[in-house]
Amino acid sequence: MESSNLLQDTLGRKHDYLRISITEHCNLRCTYCMPEEGISLTPKPHLMTADEIIVIAQTFVNLGVTKIRLTGGEPLVRKDAAAIMLRLGKLGVNLSITTNGILVSNFIQTFKEAGIKTVNISIDSLIKDKFNAITRRDYFDVVQKNIDLLLQEKFKVKLNVVLIKSFNDNEILDFISLTKNKNIQVRFIEFMPFNGNQWDKSKLVSYAEIMEIVQSKYKMSEIERLQDAPNDTAKNFKINTYPGSFAIISSVTNPFCSTCNRIRLTADGKLKNCLFSNSEIPLLETLRSGDSILPLIHQNLITKKAVRAGLDDDLKFQNPELFSQNRSMITIGG
Repeated sequence: MESSNLLQDTLGRKHDYLRISITEHCNLRCTYCMPEEGISLTPKPHLMTADEIIVIAQTFVNLGVTKIRLTGGEPLVRKDAAAIMLRLGKLGVNLSITTNGILVSNFIQTFKEAGIKTVNISIDSLIKDKFNAITRRDYFDVVQKNIDLLLQEKFKVKLNVVLIKSFNDNEILDFISLTKNKNIQVRFIEFMPFNGNQWDKSKLVSYAEIMEIVQSKYKMSEIERLQDAPNDTAKNFKINTYPGSFAIISSVTNPFCSTCNRIRLTADGKLKNCLFSNSEIPLLETLRSGDSILPLIHQNLITKKAVRAGLDDDLKFQNPELFSQNRSMITIGG
């Protein structure tokens, strides 16, 4: 097969967006991401080195990847995170990062030098006590200051908000109010099932419920439906007099699988063709043996299912025997 087609699956979806987890470590313990008892982290020798990350990333760029997002764990806790960003920034891709925001102030110049223009901040409450409860840590004030710092430094800031019923769904309107005075995008994410995060459907705040809450305050004439970017995971909106915007990522109730262009590389060098897939291809092991990783990349993509790794109906999606076979979110990288 032509190398230009290696990133195309059997449904014709072309994958030009690579998400790279550079660490499993995190300085938070978010309840929906990590089991309360923690996880067994991969021993360091089995994780990708900086050089290996660059080699694999360059391979994907050669195949047609145009966007790379760095994730974790928390990517900024990795000691050589700055060097990795600067090296990836030379590959000619759209480079971005998802972070919890705690260490952002130490990396502003690195972001600029690496060409990072968009920073996603994971934050699930605007109430300090609630933030501390869900993260099991006390960094609320630091994160708030760093969000403002990013805006001052002219970065495009997106806030990732995982909604959990009876926990933070009463803050939806508060988050949208942030867009009144700040050119910021709030992204509401439906709670998704992963190993150890105590998911059940009763905790889900659906796309329809989110919009119902928005419409309880704003008239339909005030809510503007924005044009979604190609392959966008989010349905985008704004209040028409506000500079900022909001979006809904409805992976559970309205999956966007038909236009998926994402592929994920875990910190231990395994390739996942879907966030929900428990099938992984060991790229790092093959790279270290001196063999080509191209056949494995193609193998991974041609086995990609049409919808959510085969969780294509409600019964399957709610079956813990199926979703618990997947990793915890912290070791996938989102």
